[in-house]
Amino acid sequence: MTVDPAARRVPGVRAASTARPASAAPAPARDLADRVAELDRRMSPAPRPGAHKVVVLALDGVYPFELGIPHRVLGSADGRYEVLSASVDGRPVRTDSDLTVTPGHGPEVLAEADTVVIPPYAITRASAAAPDPQALAALSRVRPGARLVSICTGAFLLAAAGLLDGRRATTHWALTGHFRELFPRVELDADVLFVDHGDVLTSAGAASGVDVCLHLVRQDHGSEVANQVARCCVVPPYRDGGQAQYIERPLPPASETGTGPTRDWALRRLELPLSLDELAAHAAMSTRTFARRFREETGLSPGRWLTQQRLRRARHLLESSDLPVERVAHEVGFATATSLRRHLAAEAGVAPSAYRRTFRASGPVDGPRSVPDSGRSGSQ
Repeated sequence: MTVDPAARRVPGVRAASTARPASAAPAPARDLADRVAELDRRMSPAPRPGAHKVVVLALDGVYPFELGIPHRVLGSADGRYEVLSASVDGRPVRTDSDLTVTPGHGPEVLAEADTVVIPPYAITRASAAAPDPQALAALSRVRPGARLVSICTGAFLLAAAGLLDGRRATTHWALTGHFRELFPRVELDADVLFVDHGDVLTSAGAASGVDVCLHLVRQDHGSEVANQVARCCVVPPYRDGGQAQYIERPLPPASETGTGPTRDWALRRLELPLSLDELAAHAAMSTRTFARRFREETGLSPGRWLTQQRLRRARHLLESSDLPVERVAHEVGFATATSLRRHLAAEAGVAPSAYRRTFRASGPVDGPRSVPDSGRSGSQ
């Protein structure tokens, strides 16, 4: 993509001028300019001979942030990747914001790619079901054996092309219902950051694009190189693909009939060991009728629903309070801290202490809070 060189300048650092020798520039400015130039060389090194060629296919309505992820992450691997951008027709591409980008190549470059990345783009119900024919034609240029990677809604294009049929895949959690409706042959897993089949990888929204690109570096060149790239990009070096997308699961609306009043009643008593018999008695139903009606209204069994609500409240307390894990477990109705740890690990893929570190922004008031540049992060 074309970039205005002026955009790379650092405020307060004047470019060298033929009218004024570089030696005449103030020493601090020269030192900073040298540091910026060195950082630029490290962040965007020239590709090595025979570098793995990555083509990022920008579709109409592309999201600018995710469009840049492969360039930033893979392009920081000391020249091991040559990262190019392309559009379906070689022309500028409108993004989902108020700017247009000009990829450096047309679709013909896809035939030379070792890896093709499909970043997310704005979709409608109609465009998701039937993508732009030019996009499908561009995808057909990818040579056999090339690796395909999607970020967020990019999975819709791969699915529409039939490349995910019979395979496990993921996309942004908010679009899972729509995705399943359109592509029932795909085994959609909405609770992971990315899925790797070797030749095809799909990832969830936004920052999971960073995760999957770091995963590619780790798979191709090992953990040491991936850690160096992560440090250069100032991102956590590792989040396992199976880690859950951190999403807020909305409660089904309670009605004045059926099991709605009992759900409201239970939510006010989550700290108690509520049994199916107690829930059914409150609803004035037999246990069998109550369980059937409950599943019809919520899609879950009463026990599973209670566990979800307890975890929901536990996550809130971990994010917003300093209560010990044992106290959090007691407050939300888990018998022991061990039980909370087990359920949270199954739901979110992390322990309570790791979850709290991820989401707590509070820290000492007398100084900045340091954030380690290693370990697992929890934001999506």
